[in-house]
Amino acid sequence: MAKEIVLTGVTTTGTPHLGNYVGAIRPAIEASRQENTESYFFLADYHALIKCQDPERVKQSRLEIAATWLACGLDTDKATFYRQSDIPEITELNWLLTCVTAKGLMNRAHAYKGAVDENLANEQDPDFGITMGLFCYPVLMAADILAFNAHKVPVGRDQIQHIEMARDIAGRFNHLFGEHFVLPEAVVGEEGSILKGLDGRKMSKSYNNTIPLFETEKKLQKGINKIKTNLLEPGEPKDPNDSTVFDIYQAFATPEQTAEMRQKFVDGIAWGEAKKELFALVNGQLGEAREKYHELMANPAFVEEVLQAGAKKARTRARESIVKLRDAVGLVNFN
Repeated sequence: MAKEIVLTGVTTTGTPHLGNYVGAIRPAIEASRQENTESYFFLADYHALIKCQDPERVKQSRLEIAATWLACGLDTDKATFYRQSDIPEITELNWLLTCVTAKGLMNRAHAYKGAVDENLANEQDPDFGITMGLFCYPVLMAADILAFNAHKVPVGRDQIQHIEMARDIAGRFNHLFGEHFVLPEAVVGEEGSILKGLDGRKMSKSYNNTIPLFETEKKLQKGINKIKTNLLEPGEPKDPNDSTVFDIYQAFATPEQTAEMRQKFVDGIAWGEAKKELFALVNGQLGEAREKYHELMANPAFVEEVLQAGAKKARTRARESIVKLRDAVGLVNFN
């Protein structure tokens, strides 16, 4: 029985935080250990260039994210781990797909429409500040997926439209040139996998409300102490369903631990004590991985070696696809 191909990409523009770990890294690594799955994980560094023109930030983020996935237990013998920019076949496929993608489809992309609406609201030219990178982002994402004919793509709800577009683009190519692409499906995580940040909103670097994943113990504790709470005093019952402290605790706890903490909230645990228990839980689970992370950050040559080995595996697969696709569109040799 053929394995199901699952592909996950991470844009390299920031430092991984607890929300990334709970919502993407941990479940993806767990899924990659399944025997019936063939997993591809990549650093989406071309995508990073769409919204970040700071070379040092992109460079540092690539290393931090690679080190994070490896420190968290990604088995590169079972999963293919690579940088997008190391696979030139992806950019070639991006052009083949661009040539069959309707501009009208791109006009409907949420990110592009959102940028246009913001410009209009500010009485700017509709396309002010909008690059072709932003406009064509869904085509490059389709190339990432279709280069390996991925069956499943884990994404957030805001990315579902891009998977639907990838399906549309693949279907159009298949209609014109024969059945070459699998139509990918989006896999959306459970609502509980979206972690709250320091201010109670979704944990996101866009809101500047994150707790970095591999800070020192002291900085982790400081971050947890900054979590916004209400003014209820010790002894007063607290609602665990309306608490960022409990939300994060639950994401790291066993069902038994969660039940115990829920009761403590009902019994009126003090916020300081709740945060103390949260720190102990999170720090205990991340300690070993944190140590590994810092070892990897201090040895970028090893990380590079791992990524180059992954790129070799990925290119072998992508090259097989691109040879067939070049032939399909008429880009053939005369012998």
